[in-house]
Amino acid sequence: MLSRDQLRDHLVRTRIAGDVATPRENNLDHYSSLANGDPYYALGLSFDHPWSYRDVLALMAKSAGVVSDPGHRWGQDTIDPELTIDALDAMAERIAAVLARPEPRILFATGHPTGLLAVHLPLAALCERHGARLLTPGEGWTYAGSGFGRPRRIRYLHDIAMLDDRGNFVHTHDAAPMRHMLHELDGDLPDLVIADHGWAGAAGEAGVPTVSFADSNDPGLFVGEAEGKIDVVVPLDDNVLPRYYAPLTERLVTLVSSAL
Repeated sequence: MLSRDQLRDHLVRTRIAGDVATPRENNLDHYSSLANGDPYYALGLSFDHPWSYRDVLALMAKSAGVVSDPGHRWGQDTIDPELTIDALDAMAERIAAVLARPEPRILFATGHPTGLLAVHLPLAALCERHGARLLTPGEGWTYAGSGFGRPRRIRYLHDIAMLDDRGNFVHTHDAAPMRHMLHELDGDLPDLVIADHGWAGAAGEAGVPTVSFADSNDPGLFVGEAEGKIDVVVPLDDNVLPRYYAPLTERLVTLVSSAL
């Protein structure tokens, strides 16, 4: 496992954190859309309190490390690698606590098959090695929505849920698949969901303990964390080259294993 300093340098060098690829104007557009009540950016969550645009920006500066100055409207934005590592360590603690229970039930899902799947796969294998039952509800369920033209369905790869479009795993922010999966479990909810995007938001909204990953332009999950519906959100660029996530994943796997 890399040292903290080495991991921080790696995160910055690969732009998982530091000067990230997501432009400032995209971040601010999403913060404004969330504050204006657009459900797409809530990622399946509802909120107990009103969140203004300035509130969302202040939270994202605190939780993800974006530039706090509202006058900075264009160009480069940032994720603080120290916050990324702190959240990774907190996520490892939550996962280890669940795996310490007898026969825990864990559900994995990702809306980023070309990026974060590389993190979910080793975590799922780790959980299974430590006695977890990986749940696979809703396999094959098909729906249409969120602007795409043809039906998509839930499909699992090594017990990680994703959306399938004619044999291709696709990027999604949708919360509907996770809502269906939890409905199919009929109240017998998981001990933990490890997910991102709407998969994580819908789980947190349902009261399921949830840890997640989120980019700087996905403020909904950070607001969910602030309101106590999501346990941990790890801020990172969620779609860099999959191999770049290896040191980050190694830290998670090592910390969880050493805690058991």
